[in-house]
Amino acid sequence: MRVLMPDLPEFRALTVEGVTPLPYRNGEVPDGEAEGVVLWGANAETRSHLFARPGLRWVLTLTAGIDHVQGQLPPGVALYNASPLHARAVAVHTLAGMLAAARGLHRFRDAQRQGQWQPRRDLSTLDGASVVVWGHGHIGRMLEDLLTPHGAHVTGLRSATPPAERDAALAGADWVVLLLPDTPQTRGIVNADALARLKPGAWLSNQGRGSLVDTDALLAALDSGHLGGAVLDVTDPEPLPPGHPLWARENVLITPHIASTTADLTARGAGYTRAFLEELAAGREPEGRVETSKGY
Repeated sequence: MRVLMPDLPEFRALTVEGVTPLPYRNGEVPDGEAEGVVLWGANAETRSHLFARPGLRWVLTLTAGIDHVQGQLPPGVALYNASPLHARAVAVHTLAGMLAAARGLHRFRDAQRQGQWQPRRDLSTLDGASVVVWGHGHIGRMLEDLLTPHGAHVTGLRSATPPAERDAALAGADWVVLLLPDTPQTRGIVNADALARLKPGAWLSNQGRGSLVDTDALLAALDSGHLGGAVLDVTDPEPLPPGHPLWARENVLITPHIASTTADLTARGAGYTRAFLEELAAGREPEGRVETSKGY
């Protein structure tokens, strides 16, 4: 089985019986047939060359999201993602943002820059907090496990949750965490109407995709004081350009789409790839098969 893989030391070190690795890098894709592609760090031009290889049967993208490849694969090519590779880091990042907001660390950091000692009394914990996890899949369940020891009460919402049940959960939430994928059905799902359903002072945390949130509606909810604040690892637009109004909001914590990033991510990605290839070589179906009709 000939497999195109990133030209990185961690992937070059992989040895799986029956697999011939074909290293690629941006702008340099080997010629000839390949049964599979392991996608990691490839730009749009390189992806198009990878997907045009004769004999291609499957693609493994070492990401949780698939919007960068959706609709680009030839007919009949199976797509796999790697949500488990990122789940722990995203869940931990989400929890960290919630705790930082509850303890006002962003405000103290702002005061630190000004050289000001400013004690505050409007601090909290997550004990007793009602947390709605909108996108209660693998990452959402892991986040719930992390939140439970902090005394939070978690309600999971999925795409199949009835609207009345969803709206009731949103109305009672202290926190709404977005872990949904980018699909035609989820784009703009957090609009002015959804934000208005939240109780005053609720916080929004988005580690899914920036397209889930209507940014103008978010700014309006922040400026009116209805929304307590937001923790955003993803934005719309993305990257968030200099001078965008979100940068100046003191009750918004922004990170640059790094929720899943860890220092050992490439090594862990290579390990995930090894396990995936071993399953294929043994004639078993690996986890992570994407239902392209659903978009995840």
